[in-house]
Parts: sequence; C-alpha cells; structure tokens
Amino acid sequence: MKDLISRYDRNGFVAPLDILSAPEAETLRNEFESAEAELKHDPDKLKLLYAYPDRLLPGFDALVRHPKLIAAASTVLGPNLMVWSGAVFIKEARSNKIISWHQDLTHWGLDDAEEVTLWVAISEASIASGCMKFVPGSHKQRIVPHIDTFSENNLLSRGQEIAVDVNEAEAVYAPLTAGQASMHHGHLFHASEPNTTNDRRIGAAIRFIKPAMRQENGTKSLVALVAGEDRYDHFEIAGAPLARLHSDDFARCHADAERKHAILFKGADPSKT
Repeated sequence: MKDLISRYDRNGFVAPLDILSAPEAETLRNEFESAEAELKHDPDKLKLLYAYPDRLLPGFDALVRHPKLIAAASTVLGPNLMVWSGAVFIKEARSNKIISWHQDLTHWGLDDAEEVTLWVAISEASIASGCMKFVPGSHKQRIVPHIDTFSENNLLSRGQEIAVDVNEAEAVYAPLTAGQASMHHGHLFHASEPNTTNDRRIGAAIRFIKPAMRQENGTKSLVALVAGEDRYDHFEIAGAPLARLHSDDFARCHADAERKHAILFKGADPSKT
C-alpha cells in the first residue's frame, strides 16, 4: 500500500488495480444489461439505472462495498467512507462519444476535495475502446476554469471542458481489462476518446468521499455508507436495495436526481438543461 500511496500522491492516479475476476465482471455486466433491456421502454427509469445502479441492483451495491475498493480508497481517505455516486458510463460499440478534458469536482457542489474515484471496468476499457487518459501531477492544481459546450458527442452532463491549455503529449492512457480499476483524484485532468471497437465500453465510476464533506447548498444528497461510521449527518444514507429494481428505490433515486440536478447545473444556461 505504501507504493500505491506514493504513486497516487505523485501522479494523482493509480492503474491498474485488480478488483474482480473476469467471471465476476461478466456477472455484473449481465445483471446490468438484463436490467437495461427490461427498462428499454421506460426512459425515465433507464436514466436512473445509469445514474444509480448501486442503489437499484444488488450486485452493484455489493461492488461499491467490495473489500479491495474499500482498501484502496481508505489509503487516501481513511477508514470512514461514503459513496457519493456509482454511476455507469457507457460508450457504445463504434461510437464517437467522448469525454472532454475536465476535473471531476468542478460541478459537484462539495465543500472540499476529500474525494477519490475508483473507476471499475465492467467490460474491457482498451485504448481502442476509449479508456481514460490522465495528465500526471495535474491534481496538484485547484479547480481551473471550465467552459460548457453541451456537445452531443460529450458524455459529461454539461459537456464541460477545461478552458486552459492541456498538453496532450503529457497524457498517459490507463487501459483496463474487465474487472480492473483505476483510482484518481477529483482535481486530476482526465479525458477519454471514442470507442472504435465492436463491443461496448462499460465502466462504473465509484466516487468515495469522507463523511465530513457536505454539499455547499446544504442539500442532503443520497449516499451509501460503505465503511466506518458517520458522525456528521450531512447526507441521506441509503441502505442496500430493497430488491432488484424495486419501486421504492426508484422513488428515492428520483428524488435525489432532482436535488443533484440543481447542484450539477448551477450557473448553466437554463435553456440547455
């Protein structure tokens, strides 16, 4: 773990980390794609599935509590951990969708930077399929200016991108096999390119925070307490899903999605949101 901490402190990311076996990753993929197929005619619930798989599917709830993920996140944040989000990001086969250069914490409305993302590859994330790329050491900067593009081919909520020059020559690709993960700081410059392969690129971005964090607007966002204890009561703590795709869990996620929308789109052009 000392080597992991050293690399993380120096570069702002560590990859790859072995988390799941290939069969375990395949089981998660099947669980997700089965739910996806079931909800294909219900766009509102499908959108919630992408944003809250860990609150709607037992397998993804177990993923955010996986001992290897907890161990990695704990090296950075300590023993008390919450998951602020566990959303799934998908690039379809032969897709031109990208993620522009950005810093995660830009629009999350959190009061500090005590956060780390463990991005778990549910399917292979190769360079050809659009794995993430990072600028080592860029996490040592605070939040830099971003501009909103709302570009149709950008998977980010606002199509936000860093408004200062990013030296592409310094970027390092972080390819992952299914079941592996990368870990990165919320200030790290990162992006990803189109998927040129014949398979989907599926990843779960699990955002760990310290319980001492809070939303700047006072909102109690929905989180999972996955390790240790919460002494602050700054968030609404969700238990495990009541059952697979349970209606009560959808209602709870819907309420949180409305709260988060106000946070994530603060200051954005209302006509675009």
